[in-house]
Amino acid sequence: MVGSRVLSGKVSNKLTLSWRDALMGYAFVAPQILGFLLLVLGPLVAVIIFSTQDRNLLSGAVTNVGLENYRFMLNDDPFFTKVLGNTVAFSAGLVPFNLALALVLALLLTQPVPGIVIFRTLFFAPVITSTVAWAVVWRFLFQGEAGINSFLALIGIDGPNWLREPHWAMVAVIFAQVIKNVGLNTLIFMAALQNIPKDYSDAASVDGANLLQRVRHITIPLLSPTIMLVLMLTLIGSLKVFDLIMLMTNGGPANATNVLVYYIYFRAFQVFQTGYASALALILFGAALVITIAQWVVRRRLVYNER
Repeated sequence: MVGSRVLSGKVSNKLTLSWRDALMGYAFVAPQILGFLLLVLGPLVAVIIFSTQDRNLLSGAVTNVGLENYRFMLNDDPFFTKVLGNTVAFSAGLVPFNLALALVLALLLTQPVPGIVIFRTLFFAPVITSTVAWAVVWRFLFQGEAGINSFLALIGIDGPNWLREPHWAMVAVIFAQVIKNVGLNTLIFMAALQNIPKDYSDAASVDGANLLQRVRHITIPLLSPTIMLVLMLTLIGSLKVFDLIMLMTNGGPANATNVLVYYIYFRAFQVFQTGYASALALILFGAALVITIAQWVVRRRLVYNER
């Protein structure tokens, strides 16, 4: 009898300890789960519901319309196709330019040159600069008769009115955004480059490989996981650029820089059509989700050779 009581007491103590461990674990993850439910899942469900409604933010009127917002988006909205084209053009111009410039800068800034820390600071400074201040400076630099055009005039080039001509306005916004954020990607590439053993490059150099050959056949393959990560982050980030476009061009001229995020803002807070803006927001969410899934598939198959 005594032995059975001792045994049952040990079992109950073990169960008590296991329950304590489980409760402790739940307590640690509870803030994360609560934050996800309140700040991610809850708003996502609300946006899905709003996208099936005709909601007027100004009057507060709400009418269930089913999939009417999506039908209007695909068939009757005169700006949706233009906005999608602008978004694709913005991403297609920003992503390769940003990645190529960041990789070149990372290769240069990891060289053992005296005073290299100063240059690293200079290239990273725009990342922490206020977007408002950055946009004001670049609006001045892209003025028709001053700024960049005054320097171009010195070498006999008649520069365009950057922010007033549709084609050049997109180029100007892409350039300003690239210079603003290229320092972050440069920092990521620098960290990855410093983790690559120098033995590979030294061995290739002994075998007669020049700098470009070493970069092409050694550095870039070893950087492929980092390149995929930076590619995904930059691509998704390009879909969410809003503040610089609003401050520099306000979506103009003639909707030339009106990308999807700005169009969502325009529909929600300028026209007060929050239901239709929610439908547009779901399109943006779906695009980011597809890009993320595609990146993981490509990363597993091409970088890590998984099936």
